[in-house]
Amino acid sequence: MIATDAPALDGVHHVKLPVSDLERSRAWYASRLGYVTLIEFTKGGRTTGITMRHPNGGPMIGFVLDPDLAGRASGFDYFSIGVRSKADLENLAERLAALGEENAGVHFATIGWILPGTHDPDGHEVRFYTNDHHTDVPDEDLPLVVDDPIGTEAERERAHNAKAAPPSAG
Repeated sequence: MIATDAPALDGVHHVKLPVSDLERSRAWYASRLGYVTLIEFTKGGRTTGITMRHPNGGPMIGFVLDPDLAGRASGFDYFSIGVRSKADLENLAERLAALGEENAGVHFATIGWILPGTHDPDGHEVRFYTNDHHTDVPDEDLPLVVDDPIGTEAERERAHNAKAAPPSAG
């Protein structure tokens, strides 16, 4: 890691989403991903928000009751949750499918694998990426430029698979 004068940061503390129904969101994140409630925020005896934690290392997620904003935010992928390995990501895809949740399957991505296409009850896309990477970023000082992500990644996946395949007997 290169020393800089940038401030010291330590990962993402939590993410927060607007939702139209706190109980529905709480139940979905608990049943689909294993989240448990950590904090409930109330005002005038009414629950206005919750924060959930994950027992196996996922980020904390907060939900605030705001149906109008939830409707406007629907469809966007505000964050991606890290998963340790491709095998764990494949297991998650199977779990979600078994629970009736759509997903686009596990795909080769820029430096790891991605599981896109799952949406929570308000339509927020919840994406998952592996923290286990198949590609090294070439230089910390220079960005990795990806032109045409889908086409580029398909070609890179073919090259990755060819390199990883055992030599054929011939």
